[in-house]
Amino acid sequence: MKLTKKTFSLLAIATAMLLVTETNFGGSVQARTLVQNSTADASDTSQSKIARAMSAGPDDIARSARIIDTDAEGNTVVLRKGSNGFTCMPGNPKVIADPPMCADAASLQWLADAKAHKPRPTNKVPGITYMLAGATQRSDSDPNDQSSPAITVGPHWMIMWPFDPQTTGLPTHHKDTGAYIMWAGSPYAHLHVMGRP
Repeated sequence: MKLTKKTFSLLAIATAMLLVTETNFGGSVQARTLVQNSTADASDTSQSKIARAMSAGPDDIARSARIIDTDAEGNTVVLRKGSNGFTCMPGNPKVIADPPMCADAASLQWLADAKAHKPRPTNKVPGITYMLAGATQRSDSDPNDQSSPAITVGPHWMIMWPFDPQTTGLPTHHKDTGAYIMWAGSPYAHLHVMGRP
């Protein structure tokens, strides 16, 4: 049977999604190590942070997700307990690369490893992260870029697992529609899917 690049890409996405749904989300993750920052704006109430955090995920996931933020000292503040293994964060709209997001346990580990500059992510299964409210980022190619101008990205979701452009046939440059591999060539390469699932 002959598989086209597009068919193989779809199979890779479907396989990753099946692995994600088989994941045990009961374990705890140290939220303190996440990339989220306190908004430090007195007018930004807990209710507005919860609403912003929930805007990042699909309704059925955000409705039951734990919602956290961090205070000015970097300590985790639980704004709402959750029951489905996902954690949503409001992010800080004034900071580049700090968008609202909803992530499962494997993605939280991936994010913590990236923030700690570990040689590679340590999650053992694919993670899924939603940024359906959009985001800003510095680079599609360099996970450590701190100086490039901001790139505005529309609603998207990601599979946090190594994806190789050579074997998947997926592009490595930013696209407004479809999927591409972000940070290709680095241990933190992952699948970036534009739009809503």
